[in-house]
Amino acid sequence: MSSVYALVVAAGRGSRFGGPLPKQYLPLGGISVLRHAVAAFASHPGIANVAVAIRPEDRSLFDKAVAGLRVVSPVAGGAARQTSVRLGLEALTAYRPQHVLIHDGARPFPDRRVIDRVIERLEEAVAVIPCLPLSDTIKRAEAGKIRETLDRSGLWRAQTPQGFHFDSILAAHRAAIGHELTDDAAVAEAAGMVPVIVAGSDDNLKVTTPEDLAAAERLLAGR
Repeated sequence: MSSVYALVVAAGRGSRFGGPLPKQYLPLGGISVLRHAVAAFASHPGIANVAVAIRPEDRSLFDKAVAGLRVVSPVAGGAARQTSVRLGLEALTAYRPQHVLIHDGARPFPDRRVIDRVIERLEEAVAVIPCLPLSDTIKRAEAGKIRETLDRSGLWRAQTPQGFHFDSILAAHRAAIGHELTDDAAVAEAAGMVPVIVAGSDDNLKVTTPEDLAAAERLLAGR
């Protein structure tokens, strides 16, 4: 099997969530949101090792969150997610991975089956994105008023971990410096790559608001 590393991005402040702690360090079922996320990769037999991009001032929170888990030294992230990913990838060059899975640290429940699907497709695809089809009706609104109902056919919700050939996504991120792109798939697309889709998971929610954290607590309680 080719070498696969995971890069978990946890350098955000989570201003939309509010509160004294960054959202990735909030408790969820007795341990932090970030530990849930990192543990899913650290315990996966197909992952060689895990790197985490963090804010340097969060080092003590990070050390507590990942104590005992299989991780390399943390990477100092940047002010924007895209910068944090690039810095994380640059740090991983020392390990010479063939593939990398990039995951949001605020997604505590990356499903092992999703990780498996991403890794498997990376044997034949340069970029692999877990997605779910849109099920809600999509509206375009202006000034609080609906202006248009959009056709949702062909539209998907992208999740993480997003998998890539390491050298290709590193080159793409270097080329994207100065451009604001929404996720790593968009960075890949800007470099001419054509990502393929694998099935995501409804459980793979992202904790952005207090309501999201409450939903994650309910999900964890039901397991």
